[in-house]
Amino acid sequence: MAHHERADVMSDATAVLGTTVEPEARRNGKQPPTAAARPLLLRYRALLIVSGNMTIAIAAYLFAFALRFDLTIPAQYLRLALATLPLLLLCKLVGFWTVGLFSGWWRHVSVRDAEDVVRGNMLASVLFLAAMVFLVGLGGFPRTVFILDFVLCTGLVAGGRLAIRLADERRERPAIRRVETLALIVGAGEAGIRLLQEIESRRRLKLAVVGFVDDDRAKLGLRVCGVPVLGCVDDLRTLVAAHEIGEVLIAVPSASGAALGRIVQRCTEAGVRHRVLPTLEELVEGRVMYAQMREVQIEDLLPRKPIHLDRTQVQSLVAGRAVLVTGAAGSIGSELCRQVASYRPERIVLYDRHENGVFGLEQELQASFPDVRLEPVLGDVLLEDQLHGVFATHRPDLVLHAAAYKHVPMAERNVIEAVRNNVIGTHNVARAALAHGVREFVLVSTDKAVRPTSIMGLTKRVAEMVVQGLQNGGCRFVGVRFGNVLGSSGSVVPLFREQISRGGPLTVTDPNVTRYFMTIPEAAQLILQAAALGNGGEIFILDMGEPVRIVDLARQMIRLSGLEPDEDIPIVFTGLRPGEKLKEELVAAEEEIAGSYHERIKALRGSEPAPSNAWLTALQAHVEAGDAGEAVRLLHGLVPSFRPSAFLLERLADAEASVAGNGRARAG
Repeated sequence: MAHHERADVMSDATAVLGTTVEPEARRNGKQPPTAAARPLLLRYRALLIVSGNMTIAIAAYLFAFALRFDLTIPAQYLRLALATLPLLLLCKLVGFWTVGLFSGWWRHVSVRDAEDVVRGNMLASVLFLAAMVFLVGLGGFPRTVFILDFVLCTGLVAGGRLAIRLADERRERPAIRRVETLALIVGAGEAGIRLLQEIESRRRLKLAVVGFVDDDRAKLGLRVCGVPVLGCVDDLRTLVAAHEIGEVLIAVPSASGAALGRIVQRCTEAGVRHRVLPTLEELVEGRVMYAQMREVQIEDLLPRKPIHLDRTQVQSLVAGRAVLVTGAAGSIGSELCRQVASYRPERIVLYDRHENGVFGLEQELQASFPDVRLEPVLGDVLLEDQLHGVFATHRPDLVLHAAAYKHVPMAERNVIEAVRNNVIGTHNVARAALAHGVREFVLVSTDKAVRPTSIMGLTKRVAEMVVQGLQNGGCRFVGVRFGNVLGSSGSVVPLFREQISRGGPLTVTDPNVTRYFMTIPEAAQLILQAAALGNGGEIFILDMGEPVRIVDLARQMIRLSGLEPDEDIPIVFTGLRPGEKLKEELVAAEEEIAGSYHERIKALRGSEPAPSNAWLTALQAHVEAGDAGEAVRLLHGLVPSFRPSAFLLERLADAEASVAGNGRARAG
């Protein structure tokens, strides 16, 4: 802070002492005159600022008398002005000091500073008037001087600061600006205006803004900060051609996905590069900076509502507590760790068997949250002894269980491992939580658990039943169910990006397949919010917005790459994979919404009774024996709504036939 203050003081002083000598001296390799004066200016900074303001106050007061008497002050009134001048200066000192006019940075003068100037002069004028009435008396004193002095002093003080800022900005700008790219700004609101000001203040950008584009018809034809509003979004194609536009800057950070998609579509039709400001949540300290402009991402176009968290609730859940995250190196687990770290927990236990992932996450969190204690643990949810040792050592208050096998086709081909990890692993972690006094346990589940058609969905539904069955009042067990997460490892978006980079084709399973989508940070935020809301035993569902057709997602991603679907990049339909559905659901027919705790979160209570532990012993025996058929039959009995895929049934039948054949061979 002190460094910036000294720099700004010197900038103010430089602007006053001269703006042309210093650059010339620098070009000649000599020390500029102001450089030699800097130590002196810094030493007497406060005195210089006070003296400057008082000089302005003296000039304004005397000029007020001059205006009152048509620029010729009679001798008696001149003596009166000089006699009352010390009292005036005392009142100015008090007024200016009270509102902080002696501590402002003149090179950063703003509307707020102008308001302070008005308040300071108003207070000083009131004090001076009161002093004249009660101490000196108003006999023979021209009353209009009070008003004239207030107006003149306010204007001169504000004008002086503005002049210093303008001089400083001019000193930093090159004399001639080289323009290589003409641009349009979409959005003539506050964000667009700030972006324009940022561009104009950074002359080395080689970018010039030709005009604004805005759908507010009342703004059409107006000039905003000297730049015209040329048309609406639908006029982009015409405007780009007419003005030879090289880039469109989208400055509507509050735009919905549908609105942003329309703007992107018009830019694509015009064949012009386009970039977007981050969302309101992403903008650094609310400042609009040209450097923050980025390419439009597919996440920007999702039809969903913004998330408004109750940060107080989440803070009370996490702050000062020990948090253990299983599957910490995964997409959801790692984002949960980032979100948790922002609420200043006592420690975070990063539990995962992926060594490189845990190492990288620890390095990232240490850099971003140096005050948060991290405990990286290489472990497996299937190792009960290790789990109990970790829980005994770190005594977590909150467990976020994100460790799971999540890829549907992979689970269909590896039934035993999916059951072992997703069901038995969940039971192991939950039992350890109960044994070691954990207060809250959150299971990260999926919409594929609703009327499952895959092993992955089946095992996650049984995992939900496991944690519901353990609810006994000692630990609050809740599950959180949501759909696909954009950008997570193995999801459709990274796959499409890779296919586009290879020149295509993009592979889509079915023209009518739809999925619910959410970004990784959004999912992690709502998981924590649901954890803070739960009383125990609930399954929470997250509002995922509107389902998205995967083929539409593919087309949007192709267009965002500057290409045209079916022309530059083909789309190929490959058919649904084993265990996949055309449409996902969030609520099963036998479930009912028990309450709405948050605008984006609802709680479910199912009619299926939580099974006793007897089934678990049998399941473990089937898993140890490698008997996938019996394991699936047992789980099917727990979840009657399960509809196995033809692929799974065929594999199970082949496996049983193989076992039977081997048995007959041994008997023979």
